[in-house]
Amino acid sequence: MPPTPDVLPTGDDVAACTRADFAAYARTHWPRLVVTARLLTDDAGAAEELVRGTLVRMCARWRRVPRDDRDFHVRRCLVRGHLRRLRGRRAARGRAVLVLRIWEGLADAEIAQLLGCSQGAVRARFRHGLKAAGADPGRLREAYARAALDVVPSEVPLAALRAAGRVRRRRRLAVASAAGAALLVPAALLAAGRAGSGGARDVASAAGAGSGAGPATSPVRVVAPGERVTVGEGVRVWLTADGGHWSVPTDLPGDNSDRPRGGPGVSVRVDSVPGGFFLSGLFHGLRGEPGRVEVRAGAGGILAKVLVLAGDPGWGIWYTSAPVPEKNVRMLFDAGGDERIVTVYDASGRVAARSDSTWRRI
Repeated sequence: MPPTPDVLPTGDDVAACTRADFAAYARTHWPRLVVTARLLTDDAGAAEELVRGTLVRMCARWRRVPRDDRDFHVRRCLVRGHLRRLRGRRAARGRAVLVLRIWEGLADAEIAQLLGCSQGAVRARFRHGLKAAGADPGRLREAYARAALDVVPSEVPLAALRAAGRVRRRRRLAVASAAGAALLVPAALLAAGRAGSGGARDVASAAGAGSGAGPATSPVRVVAPGERVTVGEGVRVWLTADGGHWSVPTDLPGDNSDRPRGGPGVSVRVDSVPGGFFLSGLFHGLRGEPGRVEVRAGAGGILAKVLVLAGDPGWGIWYTSAPVPEKNVRMLFDAGGDERIVTVYDASGRVAARSDSTWRRI
């Protein structure tokens, strides 16, 4: 029974709703996912194993998946999990494009987001896939329909999925907690060392200021295309399909945007704003979910905020959310020329991308 309007839901209420929501999704979508997996793998056993692994991963992070974008996230996890097993073989990618376009009915732009490639690459793989299959789209559609009729999915193993999802979630949280502690300890030491020097604010304190976020808030926020986010006094950032955009009080004429590139990487911006400098940039080329972005130099560190588009977590904007005093910025950049000052970690705590060594100096 839902809580009355004057009673806030407890943590147990939220957990129960999450479990019920995942269970309903798994029961409803299990047959369709098994059919898609069978078309990808051409093997009944491998298909159900692939779907089980996909739903376990999704169960572990179900609360973080946008409600209106769940099909995309589940489908992407399924396809990329299949391709990882085959080490991204060209034939497997071509078959995946055929299944996604002909059977799932997805557009090239959606397939490009799923696979993490360009629309041109999708069209090329579609042509190669048709050539390898030796059939036209109409004949393949009929073949897929016949194959789907032969698939008889077993009952969804809901209890096993939940149990494995809980284990995976605990492991992920343990890794994230350990990584967060490793980041916060040097920042705290740096703050303690600077406390007696009369500094008004240290670099680490700039990470949370201006955001209003408590310690339990995820640093990753999913936004809609074009949604303006105020991240500091007079500073707004937003994402569109073509990249990240900035508006700061001292904008100069010309292009003030950054576009995602091919491989993993991170750009670094230093914008002059009232009270100091605003640090931000665009990360791109990730193969999985972003977990956190860390800005560090020497003994100090900043845990940045992150904006991503729903359905496209392979790139996004990172920012420190508050002006950093000039003297602290100079200290932050006073490091060896080969030091990577910005590092992006995925949800499991592994390094996903680093900034180029030729970052801009003050």
